[in-house]
Amino acid sequence: MTYGDTIADDLVRRDFTVNAMAVALPDWRAPDAFVDLHGGLDDLAAGVLRTPGTPQASFGDDPLRMLRAARFAAQLGFRVAPDVVAAMREMSGRLEIVSVERVSEELSKLLCAARPRVGLELLVETGLADRVVPELPALRLEIDEHHQHKDVYEHTLQVLERAIALEEDGPDLVLRLAALLHDIGKPRTRRKEPGGGVSFHHHEVVGASMARKRLLALRYPKDVVAAVVLLTELHLRFHGYRVGGPGAGAGGSQGSAWTDSAVRRYVTDAGPQLERLHKLVRSDCTTRNRRRAAALAAAYDDLEARIAALAEQEELGRIRPDLDGTAIMELLGLPPGPRVGQAYRHLLEVRMERGPLAHDQAVSELLAWARDQGLAVPDRDAG
Repeated sequence: MTYGDTIADDLVRRDFTVNAMAVALPDWRAPDAFVDLHGGLDDLAAGVLRTPGTPQASFGDDPLRMLRAARFAAQLGFRVAPDVVAAMREMSGRLEIVSVERVSEELSKLLCAARPRVGLELLVETGLADRVVPELPALRLEIDEHHQHKDVYEHTLQVLERAIALEEDGPDLVLRLAALLHDIGKPRTRRKEPGGGVSFHHHEVVGASMARKRLLALRYPKDVVAAVVLLTELHLRFHGYRVGGPGAGAGGSQGSAWTDSAVRRYVTDAGPQLERLHKLVRSDCTTRNRRRAAALAAAYDDLEARIAALAEQEELGRIRPDLDGTAIMELLGLPPGPRVGQAYRHLLEVRMERGPLAHDQAVSELLAWARDQGLAVPDRDAG
């Protein structure tokens, strides 16, 4: 980027006209103190994004300005002038010279804006999304002739908007990234079924792997990557949930109700992402079938109620085996090592399946496991 020697040279190098205004100091009250050589005040009033010079010159100075245009559209509700959009489309390839860190920072700002859908649609329309998050435009799958599945791209944008509506403490980047990426595995898993239907089996597993790769490429922090990957992987699990006893499925579907063990696993696997998972799963229901939407909402209400009930009884958020590593080593006469970890994991499985055990029961379970493993169990009173 080059800078001018005069105020006029400097302002023409700014990104957009709304940012190309100046006030002379210290005589800011003077009639000519306000400098607006490119109609920035009028553009601000009209809510239009234009460049002071040609868009090609502006984006040539700094290609990141193309992403910034999309971000301002999402953040401020501004309309991007047609010649600016055309230049974004024409020069999208120039984004490759911008550092990954600057790109991901701009993407995060766009996602955390008031109307990220507007900015994302502009990125897709201009081809910039192909350079930043190509998995998004790849969701524009052709609709099969029988309309057996939704437009995944449109569905994703709807999920993002619904997730935003559920936020409680301002923009949540992790939740918004998860909403954006939760279905990116669908194009790779799309299969035509007999009768004209379409399936996406295991798209959550494939999508989780793709989300990890994309977010790492964008150099997001490891904790953000891990959270988004987990949410992507778990977002479909609820669809195996059934209310009531065997045969009494949500919305009339058949199946067995989740056991307490299954509910515990759901909570434990989600860990600190449980509240975000609740929001993502609820947002993922974009069906226009009101009956089915109501049934799914009622089913998730039921699941959350069961989680709350079990949490009150068992402190679900901190599930641990009934014996810790020290107790395991003492009871089995083992030094620290892999066997202790195996015993710990076994007791955690038992805890998941049966809930909290009394101390005597936990000791008996440990000793029985040790015998099955061929370990020499010390001769001691299990009590």
